[in-house]
This record gives sequence, structure tokens and C-alpha cells, in this order.
Amino acid sequence: MTLAPAPVRPLQIGPLRIDVPVVLAPMAGITNTAFRRLCREYGAGLYVSEMITSRALVERNAITMRLIQHHESETPRSIQLYGVDPGTISEAVRIIVAEDRADHIDLNFGCPVPKVTRKGGGAALPWKIGLFSEIVERAVKAAGDIPLTVKMRKGISKDHLTFLDAGRAAEDAGAAAVALHARTAGEYYSGHADWSAIGELKQAVTSIPVLGNGDIWSADDAVRMMAETGCDGVVVGRGCLGRPWLFGELAGAFGDENAVQVDATLGFVKDAFRRHAELLVEFFEDEDRGCKDIRKHVAWYFKGYPVGGDIRSALARVSTLQEVDDILGALGDAPYPGAPAEGQRGRAGTPKRTALPDGWLDSREVAAEVTDMMRGAEVENSGG
Repeated sequence: MTLAPAPVRPLQIGPLRIDVPVVLAPMAGITNTAFRRLCREYGAGLYVSEMITSRALVERNAITMRLIQHHESETPRSIQLYGVDPGTISEAVRIIVAEDRADHIDLNFGCPVPKVTRKGGGAALPWKIGLFSEIVERAVKAAGDIPLTVKMRKGISKDHLTFLDAGRAAEDAGAAAVALHARTAGEYYSGHADWSAIGELKQAVTSIPVLGNGDIWSADDAVRMMAETGCDGVVVGRGCLGRPWLFGELAGAFGDENAVQVDATLGFVKDAFRRHAELLVEFFEDEDRGCKDIRKHVAWYFKGYPVGGDIRSALARVSTLQEVDDILGALGDAPYPGAPAEGQRGRAGTPKRTALPDGWLDSREVAAEVTDMMRGAEVENSGG
């Protein structure tokens, strides 16, 4: 059932007005400039960079400095930072502000990847509420007039929830908004997101926007989440994999009269896939590398469509745009297949015991000095 369009409710994050209350979640290896530009072509929203490791930015790692660049068409510009050391994170924020590299900064406390959480980073860090508060406070101060937000999970496990304490701490520290992925670290991406937790957070955090994340596979899901939880906006991650036009559907669902009308026939999907490949080639400034990157998107784009294994296999081996054109040109058109093309996409997996440092759960406090053990968490991973 398609829900009636909801009235447009602009999202206000500090001085930024986001006309459609939708945010693209950072996803490692996905939400680069090419994908952000493509999504923006379909609908309005806030489009966030891949997760950037604060230490790599401070050290001016060449790859990292490339990842924080935005195309001239991108506005507002948004960067998500990750780290465990208050000093390093605040210095990374200072660099972004001083060099005018973003209009919005997000801090990630949602990564559930074991090699991060076992060092005390990601979704494990809000358990140490003092450290969490210090990181946000110092980052907000370094950001100045640039709005700084926080993204997190419910907690480490159902017995070690942190989202209410962390949400209130972020609010007190001056964050401009908080976003909740309504799963614990232990749930990873399995099962169903607990939208009731988003409603709880909205009741606890009252002076800044609360955004909901988890299981938004369609525009109807977004409308329903906002209606059920009272949240101020939605964060979309895996639901847009191979479906960048979801942002057009979302804009339409929130009543935006300028939203792109989408009829996702196979011909439409072919054009979107080709446009994505073209933008990747431009981003990497290398046709071979751009075409290699589009390969991982093949299964997502053509999920549910009558595209045979031979065609999919050929697309997963392309190295030039001409090859892309030749393969797509051999495909005819077909109507939108409905349910087979909808629903969950991307990783899911099963619940797992969260890897943590020895004794991590014994206390909610940690020394202000971040140990060498925790610094090991500062590696590149997806955002949570």
C-alpha cells in the first residue's frame, strides 16, 4: 500500500534548512562524490560523505583528502568523521572549518565492525559516557558556526543500552541533531530495527532534531517511521543501494512538488546504472578504475529484473564505458517488477557477540587520555 504524501516538514540542522527531511547515510566505498551527485539528481536531502577517519585527515593522508572533496554542485556539503581521541577529532574538525571543506559535520558512534569495537571505538564508545561527552563538546567548539551532529546505535547489546544517555549528552554538548540506528552493535544489520527506540529518544531529546535510521526500504517506510516515532527526519542507508532514485520517491512522499516522478522500468534502471558508471569515471579520473567500482553495484541495480546471469556476469567484468554501453544496449526494456525488486538489500548477517576490550563493561568511565589500544580503532570502516 502506498501512503498518501505527507506534508513537507523541512529539517533544520543549526543554520541549515533541509527542505526534504532525508539524509543519505555514510557507507564506505559507496557514498563517494559520484553516488552523492547521482542521488541528488533525483531528490533533495542532505548527502553525507563516506566515513572519514579523523587521524588520517589530520595526517593529510592523500586518499582521505580526496574523499573529503566535494563537486561544485554539492550543497550543502557534509562530512562524517570517526575517531576515539578528543584531541584528534577536534583537530580534524578545525581543519575542515579552517579550509572551508564542509557546511555540516557528523560524528560516527555507530560502527559495529569487530576490529573497531574491540578497540573501544564505534558503537562501543558511548558506553564510556565521559569520553563520549568530551569528544562531542570539543568537536562542537572546534566547529564554531558549522552544525555538528551525532550518529549512534542503541548500544552494545540489549543489556548495555546507551542511546538515551548519549542522546542527552550530545544535546547538552551542543550537537545540532542526533541520529539513531535502531539496532545494537550486537544485532549488526540483522533482524528488524526497533523503531520504538527512536520514539524514546525523541521523547528524551527535546531541543534538537532526532533522526531515525534502520529498515527504510521504501518511501512508505520513511513516512511510516516519522508517523510512528515522531522523529524529525530519516537516514537512509542500504535501502538506496542500486536505487538512487529512492530519494526522488522520498521527496514525493513528503509532498515536494518538484520531486522527480519515477517509473523504474528496466530502461530507467539501465540509464541510472550508466550514469553512475560515468560519474565514477569522472570521480576517479580513471575509466578503468571507475568501471571496476561500478561492478559491485550490478546485483543491487538489477535485483528483481529479468536480467540473465550472463549479462550480470558481463557487467561485473567491465573496464570501459563502451563495454557498459554495449552490454546494456543488448538488453530490452521491461516494466517495474514490483515486490521482487523491493525490500532488503545489502548486508544483513546474524546477531553476534560484540568484540570489546577486556573489562570494557566494568565501568562507564575511562581516562581522558586515549590509550594506544583505542587508537587502533581508527581504521576505515562503514559507518553503522
